[in-house]
Amino acid sequence: MADIEPSTPAGVVAAIVALICASHERVRVAIDGAPASAPERLGAEVVEALAPRRGVLIRADHFWRQASLRFEDGRHDADAWLDHWLDEAALRREVLDPGVERGWVLPALRDAVTDRSLRPALVELPPNGVILVAGSALLGRGLPFDVTVHVHLSYAALARRTPEDQAWTLPALARYEREGNPTAQADLVVRADDPLRPAIARRE
Repeated sequence: MADIEPSTPAGVVAAIVALICASHERVRVAIDGAPASAPERLGAEVVEALAPRRGVLIRADHFWRQASLRFEDGRHDADAWLDHWLDEAALRREVLDPGVERGWVLPALRDAVTDRSLRPALVELPPNGVILVAGSALLGRGLPFDVTVHVHLSYAALARRTPEDQAWTLPALARYEREGNPTAQADLVVRADDPLRPAIARRE
Protein backbone atom coordinates (compact mmCIF):
# COMPACT_ATOMS: atom_id res chain seq x y z
CA MET A 1 0.00 0.00 0.00
CA ALA A 2 1.03 3.57 -0.67
CA ASP A 3 1.25 6.20 2.03
CA ILE A 4 -1.91 6.93 3.98
CA GLU A 5 -3.60 10.16 2.88
CA PRO A 6 -5.98 12.18 5.07
CA SER A 7 -9.39 12.51 3.46
CA THR A 8 -13.04 13.35 4.06
CA PRO A 9 -16.23 11.31 3.63
CA ALA A 10 -16.78 13.01 0.25
CA GLY A 11 -13.15 12.41 -0.67
CA VAL A 12 -13.52 8.69 0.03
CA VAL A 13 -16.50 8.49 -2.31
CA ALA A 14 -14.63 10.45 -4.99
CA ALA A 15 -11.61 8.14 -4.72
CA ILE A 16 -13.80 5.06 -5.20
CA VAL A 17 -15.62 6.63 -8.14
CA ALA A 18 -12.26 7.44 -9.76
CA LEU A 19 -11.18 3.80 -9.49
CA ILE A 20 -14.43 2.63 -11.05
CA CYS A 21 -14.35 5.17 -13.86
CA ALA A 22 -10.90 4.02 -14.96
CA SER A 23 -12.89 1.41 -16.91
CA HIS A 24 -15.62 2.20 -19.42
CA GLU A 25 -16.99 -1.36 -19.38
CA ARG A 26 -19.15 -3.09 -16.78
CA VAL A 27 -17.36 -3.14 -13.43
CA ARG A 28 -17.88 -5.36 -10.37
CA VAL A 29 -17.01 -3.57 -7.15
CA ALA A 30 -16.70 -4.87 -3.58
CA ILE A 31 -17.21 -2.50 -0.66
CA ASP A 32 -15.99 -4.66 2.21
CA GLY A 33 -16.21 -3.79 5.87
CA ALA A 34 -17.48 -4.88 9.25
CA PRO A 35 -21.16 -4.13 9.88
CA ALA A 36 -20.10 -1.33 12.24
CA SER A 37 -18.36 0.44 9.34
CA ALA A 38 -21.65 0.60 7.37
CA PRO A 39 -20.36 -0.62 3.98
CA GLU A 40 -23.89 -0.54 2.56
CA ARG A 41 -24.21 3.17 3.31
CA LEU A 42 -20.89 3.88 1.61
CA GLY A 43 -22.00 1.77 -1.34
CA ALA A 44 -25.21 3.77 -1.68
CA GLU A 45 -23.23 7.02 -1.67
CA VAL A 46 -20.94 5.70 -4.41
CA VAL A 47 -23.88 4.60 -6.57
CA GLU A 48 -25.42 8.06 -6.19
CA ALA A 49 -22.13 9.75 -7.10
CA LEU A 50 -21.75 7.60 -10.22
CA ALA A 51 -24.82 9.11 -11.89
CA PRO A 52 -25.48 9.34 -14.80
CA ARG A 53 -23.47 6.13 -15.11
CA ARG A 54 -25.87 3.50 -13.85
CA GLY A 55 -24.94 1.48 -10.79
CA VAL A 56 -26.82 -1.13 -8.79
CA LEU A 57 -26.16 -1.77 -5.11
CA ILE A 58 -26.29 -5.38 -3.96
CA ARG A 59 -26.36 -6.10 -0.23
CA ALA A 60 -24.30 -9.19 0.54
CA ASP A 61 -26.71 -10.15 3.33
CA HIS A 62 -29.40 -10.60 0.68
CA PHE A 63 -27.27 -13.52 -0.52
CA TRP A 64 -26.90 -15.30 2.80
CA ARG A 65 -27.79 -18.97 2.94
CA GLN A 66 -31.11 -20.08 4.39
CA ALA A 67 -31.43 -20.06 8.17
CA SER A 68 -31.36 -23.85 8.54
CA LEU A 69 -27.83 -23.83 7.10
CA ARG A 70 -26.63 -20.61 8.73
CA PHE A 71 -27.69 -21.71 12.20
CA GLU A 72 -26.65 -25.35 11.94
CA ASP A 73 -24.07 -24.81 14.72
CA GLY A 74 -26.14 -22.24 16.62
CA ARG A 75 -27.23 -18.68 15.97
CA HIS A 76 -24.05 -17.12 17.35
CA ASP A 77 -21.30 -19.29 15.89
CA ALA A 78 -18.65 -16.78 14.81
CA ASP A 79 -16.75 -19.17 12.56
CA ALA A 80 -19.92 -20.18 10.74
CA TRP A 81 -20.79 -16.49 10.24
CA LEU A 82 -17.44 -15.92 8.58
CA ASP A 83 -17.10 -19.15 6.62
CA HIS A 84 -20.58 -20.33 5.72
CA TRP A 85 -23.28 -17.66 5.84
CA LEU A 86 -22.57 -16.06 2.46
CA ASP A 87 -23.85 -18.08 -0.50
CA GLU A 88 -20.89 -17.42 -2.76
CA ALA A 89 -22.18 -19.64 -5.57
CA ALA A 90 -25.49 -17.77 -5.70
CA LEU A 91 -23.73 -14.41 -5.68
CA ARG A 92 -21.66 -15.52 -8.67
CA ARG A 93 -24.60 -17.10 -10.48
CA GLU A 94 -27.12 -14.31 -9.99
CA VAL A 95 -24.93 -11.19 -9.87
CA LEU A 96 -21.23 -11.29 -10.66
CA ASP A 97 -21.21 -13.52 -13.74
CA PRO A 98 -24.40 -12.43 -15.56
CA GLY A 99 -23.77 -8.80 -14.64
CA VAL A 100 -20.76 -8.56 -16.93
CA GLU A 101 -21.59 -11.30 -19.42
CA ARG A 102 -25.27 -10.61 -20.10
CA GLY A 103 -25.94 -7.24 -18.51
CA TRP A 104 -28.46 -8.19 -15.83
CA VAL A 105 -28.40 -9.00 -12.12
CA LEU A 106 -30.81 -10.35 -9.52
CA PRO A 107 -30.65 -7.67 -6.81
CA ALA A 108 -31.65 -9.92 -3.89
CA LEU A 109 -32.09 -13.62 -3.24
CA ARG A 110 -33.30 -13.95 0.35
CA ASP A 111 -34.55 -11.81 3.22
CA ALA A 112 -32.19 -12.75 6.04
CA VAL A 113 -34.65 -11.62 8.72
CA THR A 114 -37.73 -13.53 7.54
CA ASP A 115 -35.70 -16.24 5.73
CA ARG A 116 -38.04 -15.94 2.77
CA SER A 117 -36.83 -16.25 -0.80
CA LEU A 118 -37.07 -13.06 -2.81
CA ARG A 119 -37.57 -12.81 -6.53
CA PRO A 120 -37.43 -9.13 -7.43
CA ALA A 121 -37.31 -8.09 -11.06
CA LEU A 122 -33.97 -8.43 -12.77
CA VAL A 123 -32.01 -5.19 -13.09
CA GLU A 124 -30.61 -4.51 -16.54
CA LEU A 125 -27.29 -2.75 -16.90
CA PRO A 126 -25.90 -0.70 -19.79
CA PRO A 127 -22.50 -1.60 -21.29
CA ASN A 128 -20.77 0.64 -18.73
CA GLY A 129 -22.96 -0.30 -15.75
CA VAL A 130 -21.54 -0.82 -12.27
CA ILE A 131 -22.37 -3.72 -9.94
CA LEU A 132 -21.51 -2.79 -6.37
CA VAL A 133 -21.64 -5.50 -3.70
CA ALA A 134 -21.47 -4.20 -0.12
CA GLY A 135 -21.04 -6.31 2.98
CA SER A 136 -18.65 -8.02 5.36
CA ALA A 137 -15.76 -10.43 4.73
CA LEU A 138 -16.07 -10.34 0.94
CA LEU A 139 -12.38 -10.50 0.06
CA GLY A 140 -10.19 -13.57 -0.13
CA ARG A 141 -13.01 -15.81 -1.37
CA GLY A 142 -12.01 -15.83 -5.02
CA LEU A 143 -15.06 -13.81 -6.04
CA PRO A 144 -14.48 -12.04 -9.37
CA PHE A 145 -14.40 -8.37 -8.38
CA ASP A 146 -12.71 -5.81 -10.61
CA VAL A 147 -12.37 -3.10 -7.94
CA THR A 148 -12.06 -3.83 -4.22
CA VAL A 149 -12.43 -1.44 -1.29
CA HIS A 150 -11.93 -2.37 2.36
CA VAL A 151 -13.17 -0.14 5.17
CA HIS A 152 -10.80 -0.80 8.05
CA LEU A 153 -11.52 -0.26 11.74
CA SER A 154 -8.99 -0.87 14.49
CA TYR A 155 -10.14 -3.54 16.92
CA ALA A 156 -10.79 -0.90 19.59
CA ALA A 157 -13.00 1.13 17.24
CA LEU A 158 -14.71 -2.02 16.00
CA ALA A 159 -15.53 -3.16 19.54
CA ARG A 160 -16.72 0.31 20.50
CA ARG A 161 -19.03 0.70 17.50
CA THR A 162 -20.43 -2.83 17.31
CA PRO A 163 -23.87 -3.14 18.96
CA GLU A 164 -23.95 -5.43 21.98
CA ASP A 165 -26.22 -7.94 20.26
CA GLN A 166 -23.64 -8.32 17.47
CA ALA A 167 -20.57 -8.57 19.70
CA TRP A 168 -20.40 -12.31 19.09
CA THR A 169 -19.14 -11.54 15.56
CA LEU A 170 -16.02 -9.75 16.85
CA PRO A 171 -13.81 -12.88 16.97
CA ALA A 172 -14.78 -13.66 13.36
CA LEU A 173 -13.98 -10.13 12.22
CA ALA A 174 -10.62 -10.25 14.00
CA ARG A 175 -9.89 -13.59 12.34
CA TYR A 176 -10.84 -12.15 8.94
CA GLU A 177 -8.39 -9.27 9.39
CA ARG A 178 -5.68 -11.67 10.55
CA GLU A 179 -6.13 -14.52 8.06
CA GLY A 180 -7.77 -12.79 5.10
CA ASN A 181 -5.56 -9.69 5.32
CA PRO A 182 -8.04 -7.51 3.41
CA THR A 183 -5.90 -4.39 3.83
CA ALA A 184 -3.27 -6.03 1.60
CA GLN A 185 -5.78 -7.31 -0.94
CA ALA A 186 -7.94 -4.24 -1.50
CA ASP A 187 -7.29 -1.71 -4.25
CA LEU A 188 -8.28 1.03 -1.80
CA VAL A 189 -8.27 0.90 2.00
CA VAL A 190 -10.36 3.38 3.96
CA ARG A 191 -9.24 3.82 7.56
CA ALA A 192 -12.38 4.91 9.32
CA ASP A 193 -11.83 4.89 13.08
CA ASP A 194 -13.04 8.50 12.93
CA PRO A 195 -15.78 8.43 10.28
CA LEU A 196 -15.63 12.20 9.85
CA ARG A 197 -11.85 12.18 9.32
CA PRO A 198 -11.08 9.05 7.33
CA ALA A 199 -7.82 8.29 5.59
CA ILE A 200 -7.18 6.32 2.41
CA ALA A 201 -4.37 4.20 1.05
CA ARG A 202 -4.18 2.97 -2.54
CA ARG A 203 -2.53 -0.25 -3.63
CA GLU A 204 0.59 0.53 -5.64
